[in-house]
Amino acid sequence: MTFRRFCAIMLRYYFTEAKNLSGFFGVTSKKDCVFDLFFGTDYHSHLGTRRGGMAVYGENGFDRAIHSIENSPFRTKFERDFAEMKGKLGIGCISDNEPQPLLVRSHLGNFAIATVGRINNIDELVKSAFENGKTHFLEMSGGNINATELTAALINSGATIPEGIRIAQDAIDGSMSILVLTPEGIYAARDKYGRTPVSIGKKRDSYCVTFESFAYLNLGYKAVRELGPGEIDFITPDGAEIVSPARDEMKICTFLWVYYGFTASSYEGLNVEQMRYNCGAALARRDNVEADGVAGLPDSGTAHAVGYANCSKIPLVRPFVKYTHTWPRSFMPANQTRRDLIAHMKLVPIESLIRGKKLVLIDDSLVRGTQLRGTADFLYNSGAKELHIRLACPPLLYGCPYLNFSRSTSEMELIARRKIAELEGEGADITPYTDPDSPQYAAMVEAIRKDIGFTSLKYHRLDDMIGATGMPACKFCTYCWNGKK
Repeated sequence: MTFRRFCAIMLRYYFTEAKNLSGFFGVTSKKDCVFDLFFGTDYHSHLGTRRGGMAVYGENGFDRAIHSIENSPFRTKFERDFAEMKGKLGIGCISDNEPQPLLVRSHLGNFAIATVGRINNIDELVKSAFENGKTHFLEMSGGNINATELTAALINSGATIPEGIRIAQDAIDGSMSILVLTPEGIYAARDKYGRTPVSIGKKRDSYCVTFESFAYLNLGYKAVRELGPGEIDFITPDGAEIVSPARDEMKICTFLWVYYGFTASSYEGLNVEQMRYNCGAALARRDNVEADGVAGLPDSGTAHAVGYANCSKIPLVRPFVKYTHTWPRSFMPANQTRRDLIAHMKLVPIESLIRGKKLVLIDDSLVRGTQLRGTADFLYNSGAKELHIRLACPPLLYGCPYLNFSRSTSEMELIARRKIAELEGEGADITPYTDPDSPQYAAMVEAIRKDIGFTSLKYHRLDDMIGATGMPACKFCTYCWNGKK
């Protein structure tokens, strides 16, 4: 494989495997909030590459802007809106799914709404809405219904906004965290099982609410607290009031720390970078490989690699680096030749750290195998002597039914499931393959290793990964690894 071919594969990976989720940010202030809203929302750009939006409430009522961010970053698309919008209250959203925030007029008054989550029972809820209220929904391209609009319809079935939010949370199969902007303040609600985070920050004359806890730090806010599962707060410039208390059961997404959360964020008091470091160290403690260097696949594999290197005493190296200063993450030229040329400029090898070397390469996960296959071919063709792959989470065996962080449409797109099907057929019992001490698990891992061509392959154990958090296992959702809800 040529370097250009490798770069083309890697570039396509960064855009097709990019985090496919959403993130939101809200501000209530005694002065204009647009500056904080603009940059706080922008700090969620790693969670989506398709759409961004902001809504504010000011002297002239509600104002809103939504733009595609597929070919240019949020900041570029919203520069004019940033200059023209005025208001003391506002919410913003980065989304890879539906356009939002939405503006709603209902018996509960006028409000704007943004959501983070997934609705699996859309057809059922829409049918119920038609039968009960004879309402209508605006159809998006592709025939889909905007999940945020459906959430707003559920909220409007309540006598108050908090009651409506509780109705929505109970009715939705999946997950849903919600921001509702009213002329008086912002209702913030965390998913009923706390699968996604919601945090509150404050500074003089202002409060904010956010998905990513780091998003407010450079804006001068200090942490107040995180909402608990199902908790609903009403946030004004004067404070944050709990209007519906948290539920007891929590199932926060473990992948927040492993993959799609930003390194500076903390969830449930645990920093992402620290947890990844802990995972890497745990991987090293169960390993005895001899190598010349440890490298992390940028960017989410880097902290794992640091933890592994420090624990194993194998030097940390960077056999290739990204030069991304002038390219937005979502930029993807249509012309193949130009794609390859841009990829050639984006990823830069350091041949002296590759040729003749035994390398431990650490990535956050192995989904389809496309990225690591290209990486392995490139490193071998660049003279690597051995390539030992270490993955910071267990084999992915089930598609997530709660969040839209992957664009996979079938579980058979997962390389682990494909190998199980090759070993036993598509109707095989998956349970033995979730046990890292079983012969079935060993056979699956070996089949993946041989398919892609690694010198050796090891996955993180689920018990070690949870142990790296220092939190009780019952607090985490681990469905994608063991199928347990």
